[in-house]
Amino acid sequence: MTGRQARLSTRTVRAMAAAACAALALTACGSTKDTASGGGGKGGDGKVGVIVPLLTSPFWQSYNDYVPKMAKAESVDALKTVNSNSDSAQQITDINNQLNQGVHGLVVAPLDSAAIAAGLDQADRKGVPVVAVDVAPEKGKVAMVVRADNVAYGTRACEYLGKQQSSGKVVQIMGDLASVNGRERSEAFRTCMKQKYPKVKVLEIPAKWESDTAASKLDTLLNSNPDIKGIYMQAGGVYLAPTLQTLKSKGMLKKAGTSGHITIVSNDGIPQEFDAIRKGEIDATLSQPADAYAKYGMYYIKAAMAGKAFKPGPTDHDSTIVKLPSGTLEDQLPTPLVTKANVDDKKLWGNTVNAAK
Repeated sequence: MTGRQARLSTRTVRAMAAAACAALALTACGSTKDTASGGGGKGGDGKVGVIVPLLTSPFWQSYNDYVPKMAKAESVDALKTVNSNSDSAQQITDINNQLNQGVHGLVVAPLDSAAIAAGLDQADRKGVPVVAVDVAPEKGKVAMVVRADNVAYGTRACEYLGKQQSSGKVVQIMGDLASVNGRERSEAFRTCMKQKYPKVKVLEIPAKWESDTAASKLDTLLNSNPDIKGIYMQAGGVYLAPTLQTLKSKGMLKKAGTSGHITIVSNDGIPQEFDAIRKGEIDATLSQPADAYAKYGMYYIKAAMAGKAFKPGPTDHDSTIVKLPSGTLEDQLPTPLVTKANVDDKKLWGNTVNAAK
């Protein structure tokens, strides 16, 4: 979420969302049962609106490129994607606009885990099923959440860094804590380090998925902590370039295997991260499946419009559907660790993304 984009505070967004939906009746979260009436298309047919959170990150650019291809593969009549431009209030407006256009289904990547409930309630009032991608809503009805295990992101990043640097200072550049993704990755990394690597001191940068915020705060942190040994970037799509630029400007960007190298692990699996691994600038990333997000977002919205329901358990695509505390179902897609040893694997979407365009 790069640039100085106009952003409302979480409190303001939630207040606006509550006002917008004051007259709407709240419904139970997480049900995947078919509704007898409403906007869902018969047999899974009908227009589908697709809302992306932003297009300033290579990850979301890739997801956006995959959407029309995966919609065609799943026989979904998807409209042109709508970009909420990192603005949670705008995302609620985008949802309402799509509903007013008569869509029969929505695939949404929420910006704010709580504020998105206002849009979900609007969709539920109209009987339009919603599939959430990447972020699990705290409240509101969705047919399925298509997402990676974000607790595993933080834990696996911790384990990788801890094996390389079992003592000293490491930094985690966090995402937006208004998002469940940012909270889960941050807490999992912090908890893992405390339990498994007690000699490691974790320094934290709340960066809100903003590249300029990450660069500025990392620069300040390095001035007082030039002895850091590791960095965990919660989103390579927005943090990779500013992190490498900041380290380079301070003469701290050393190639892997050389004296003074700072071990860096990331999340996303974008081509730019793979190139950085090949160059020895960073060491690893956890590949967040942009292609599978698009594919199964389309798959589940078609199923939801046809009235199909799902249950917790293993799937036929190497993932597991789990039931969240809210009652919502989440398909947790696999996220392989990418290092120098497997960075050229053609099965990784970051090596095949151009084919989606």
